[in-house]
Amino acid sequence: MKRRSNMKLLIRGGSIAAGYGVARGYADILKDTLTTHEIQVINRSRYRETSFEGIETFNEDIAAFAPDILLLHFGVDDAFGYVYRSEFQENIVQIIRRARTLFHPLIFLATAHTFDNTHDMAAVDIFYRSVRLVAVDLNCKFISLDRYWAGYLAKNGLESADLVLSDPRYPNEKGHEVFAQAIMKALYRALPALTK
Repeated sequence: MKRRSNMKLLIRGGSIAAGYGVARGYADILKDTLTTHEIQVINRSRYRETSFEGIETFNEDIAAFAPDILLLHFGVDDAFGYVYRSEFQENIVQIIRRARTLFHPLIFLATAHTFDNTHDMAAVDIFYRSVRLVAVDLNCKFISLDRYWAGYLAKNGLESADLVLSDPRYPNEKGHEVFAQAIMKALYRALPALTK
């Protein structure tokens, strides 16, 4: 995708993308960073929203802005909100197809963090695999935040608990900084003009 000035990056997801529980989430960090590149960051994510809300509010939250870049960041709320994996996967596919039909954005799909609790990790990993599968099948850019997160933990001798709130579903501000780093790296790879 050739970069032009005054582009719009729209983030649509649930609690994590909305920055639940922190004063400054990764979307805020991206806004500060990308403003210098003339990219407007629009965050239409909300607490506890699942991919079902992503479908239901597609027209007002995504289509109304016709973004050049669309980052879909659902999964954790779906996993803990009793959404079936098959439903989640189909919802993400529908959002992508509708977006491409209407305004042809560059689409990124992201996972989230790892969990120290093995049962929680098993629950979200099912959804992370679906995100990877859809990204491959529909030729979207894939951001493996869980892999980046795990690498960051290993490099710094940390556990996931060090980067999340008391409720491990939600990253703390340091956790959001880690997410922002990973997302910026993915944007730089997809839009090399950003590094100039």
